[in-house]
Amino acid sequence: MSKKTLPGAPEGRPCAGISSQLQPRALDRWHANVRAASDDDVERTISVYDVIGYDYWSGDGVTAKRIAGALRGMGAGPVTVNVNSPGGDMFEGLAIYNLLREHDGEVTVKVLGLAASAASIIAMAGDTVQIARAGFLMIHNAWVMAIGNRNDLIEVAATLQPFDDAMASIYSARTGQDIKAMAKLMDAETWIGGKAAIDDGFADDFLPSDQVKKGEGKASASAIRRIEAALRSSGMPKSEAMRLLSDFKSSSGDPAGSGEGDPTERVEPRPDSLSSAAALAASLISINA
Repeated sequence: MSKKTLPGAPEGRPCAGISSQLQPRALDRWHANVRAASDDDVERTISVYDVIGYDYWSGDGVTAKRIAGALRGMGAGPVTVNVNSPGGDMFEGLAIYNLLREHDGEVTVKVLGLAASAASIIAMAGDTVQIARAGFLMIHNAWVMAIGNRNDLIEVAATLQPFDDAMASIYSARTGQDIKAMAKLMDAETWIGGKAAIDDGFADDFLPSDQVKKGEGKASASAIRRIEAALRSSGMPKSEAMRLLSDFKSSSGDPAGSGEGDPTERVEPRPDSLSSAAALAASLISINA
């Protein structure tokens, strides 16, 4: 999905009395030491490894000002954004989302560990969003600290509604799901694992390191498992079954299956053992089917 088709998000604070806060539960689940193992092009990579917005405790934090400066320095062209953040200031997150959305070039977002709250909004700005298999997104409604009487608090709740609606619209545009469905997930404070994020449309794929390519060995392993199950269910003596299975594995050039031989050395199939194992397995599978 092109970021140019994503909806914009409101910027700035709705009123001076509201200050967005970092949610304790997200902070507890954040592992600050998660970093990219390496960057293909460090000069065109932005790291979001901290709290979103200025962190008064550490003096650090990822701000819209910093991201804007980084993008200006890079100029037009592809950008990779590595994210591992517990979230923070929603308004800073929305501003960063808009900056990435308007960048003149392909934006790839990689969720290395956690993209919670405001950081999940930033993640949605990618033309391509990749997530770790063990990574997480967390989406919820705006969470603030406010002081005042009941009328003041009613006003605060009403003021936050458009921001919740804007976030639901962003998630909806990314996933293709209904805005009301996204609002329900936000109401429930939903944690979304890597596979679920891809299945539900929040992300496009796993990180390259988590992508598994299917090779010829996959089919062989599957066949061996079927043969093993058939031999065991047939009542064949264990010693005979193990010998036959070992012959089949070595004949198929799979020393790793039996734990013997050099996996780098090509082993020529032995037609007699291979055909007998396959024929027997086929007959047993047919009988048990």
